[in-house]
Amino acid sequence: MGASPSSQPQELRFCRSADGSQIAYAVHGSGPPLVVDACWLSHLQYDWQSPVWRHYLHEWGAYARVVRFDERGHGLSDRNVTDHSLEARVADLEAVVDGSGVDRFVLLAMAQGGPVAITYAARHPERVAGLIFYGSYAYALRDETPEDIAMNDAFERLIQVGWARPESEFRRVFSSMMIPGGTEEQRSWLDELQRVAVDSDTALISRRQRGRADATGLLPALTAPTLVVHSLRDRMNDFGEARHLAANIAGARLVALESDNHIVLEDEPAWPVLAEEMRRFVLENSEPAGNTTGPGGVAAGDEGIGTLSDREVEVLRLASRGLDNDGIAAALTLSPRTVERHLQNAYAKLGVSGRSARTAAVARLLAGT
Repeated sequence: MGASPSSQPQELRFCRSADGSQIAYAVHGSGPPLVVDACWLSHLQYDWQSPVWRHYLHEWGAYARVVRFDERGHGLSDRNVTDHSLEARVADLEAVVDGSGVDRFVLLAMAQGGPVAITYAARHPERVAGLIFYGSYAYALRDETPEDIAMNDAFERLIQVGWARPESEFRRVFSSMMIPGGTEEQRSWLDELQRVAVDSDTALISRRQRGRADATGLLPALTAPTLVVHSLRDRMNDFGEARHLAANIAGARLVALESDNHIVLEDEPAWPVLAEEMRRFVLENSEPAGNTTGPGGVAAGDEGIGTLSDREVEVLRLASRGLDNDGIAAALTLSPRTVERHLQNAYAKLGVSGRSARTAAVARLLAGT
């Protein structure tokens, strides 16, 4: 299964979203890019040795270059944030994608990340090679019953009263729902994650705003290959949400996991099923190895035009028409910084450098060598 997270260190980085909020993201592993859209609770450093999450990081990093981030107001991202709207969260994902330099990638929506991933994929279909939904949904409050409303009110009261308390009794309610089959060590870790990942005020505000995020109207517009995986007895997000996603996205495949846990644990039979389904999907929906970049942005193999990614070729073609970086960025709906990164990657692959690198790379492109 490859190296463990501790021997395959992650790189912690930061980028700025459209409103100036600083978003923390991490990169680890090697292979085709897999961008993980943030779930409800995360802390990039605290998650790294988690008894709940480490088998995911271990598995993904063995075959993919994994990009994951802390949602605004959480973990290592800026904490004093009050705007947790769908638009703000989509802008955060856009900033992370541009900042990390990935081009075309598989996008994994974890739990509450569903509406964000759906909106991003609808707006940027050329960037998304495949979509995976894990324990997720398109709209949290779809088909809400009076019992659901009462339960939500109770959860909000628990957050207000007990989230920040040193004892974990109040937070244990959420941990028990996420991993009812977990050990005491695993539940205790989730108890503590809640406390360290976000303060009680932000937990409440972000939860309310996430509840209003509705991307159901965009589902018919999605064109990327799609995999929906969901535990049959998930107590956080009902399995019916997975059925709704799969039924409304053309060609989507639904995999039901025989589990009670919202977060499938390493020692349960559902884990190898989930791991293999995701691995196969990522590898089947990624560019051939000759056109993918590693952690440093440089492809393995012989130098030449054939080693360039499709995006790098697009950038060079526009450069050959006399466009500067700002013009290329506007034409491809990228940031100038991302355009520069694609150019630098292309220069490295073609073995050109210095002031004449741009001219030499364009000449190589036009000559097809």
